[in-house]
Amino acid sequence: MTNNLSGHILVIDDEPTLRHTLARILQRAEFQVTTAASGVEGQALLKQQNFDLVYLDIRLPDMSGMEVLRHIHTIQPELPVVLFTGQPDLNSALEALRQGAIDYLLKPLQPEEILQRTTAILNRQARERRKRQIREQIAALESELQRLERDEEPSEKPAPHLENTEERFLTRGKFTLDLHARRIRFDECEISMPPASFDYLLVLMRHAPNVVKYQTLVSEAQGYHVDVREAQELVKWHVHQIRQVLEPDERAPRHLINVRGIGYRFVAD
Repeated sequence: MTNNLSGHILVIDDEPTLRHTLARILQRAEFQVTTAASGVEGQALLKQQNFDLVYLDIRLPDMSGMEVLRHIHTIQPELPVVLFTGQPDLNSALEALRQGAIDYLLKPLQPEEILQRTTAILNRQARERRKRQIREQIAALESELQRLERDEEPSEKPAPHLENTEERFLTRGKFTLDLHARRIRFDECEISMPPASFDYLLVLMRHAPNVVKYQTLVSEAQGYHVDVREAQELVKWHVHQIRQVLEPDERAPRHLINVRGIGYRFVAD
């Protein structure tokens, strides 16, 4: 398999067979791969090299994957991390997402699934980098244009620059998403949440008040396709995370409503 993406991926896992197999799968797809057999080794590599994505086992011999995840996001907050485990645990999954993991996979890892997730994540990273570059270029051009206009008409005060709020902000009722800062504003308060959960909320708000199916949520928020059962589990984790932030009472949600067997819808008021 070949692809047009490039990316340097770090795999941290203490099982030699899984570590080498995962590396071979990714290398055959023409990704650059570095491996580490422990949390300490992985942390050392993160200080020495730049990576675009980390695959991290939640159970390591020297420290927990959660500790490594927290360390990663202390030094590189935007670096996407995917955790995996052979012992499914909903509490661990939710904690991983709370700590900023972008995804949570169960062993045994399937080659096609790994390649699909890797491609989706790196594609998103590439799009975000390109959007930042374009914004910086636009800002530089606008600054130059204002300077030229001031030079041509020194007696006139240049008009203030107005930001394109339609592209930057999404508002539903009292909720406003700042798509540049990736923060939520509600009743004059600013709220933050893990990046992946923010993307799920963005999809729900864009479709509001319509119901969004489980698979549509995963596809639009994370960029890949899964079956209905897996989509339902993934969405459930992120909805739990969003409800912790937005709902006064998670047991009686007012804003994220489950339509049983179909999906969720966002209600602003």
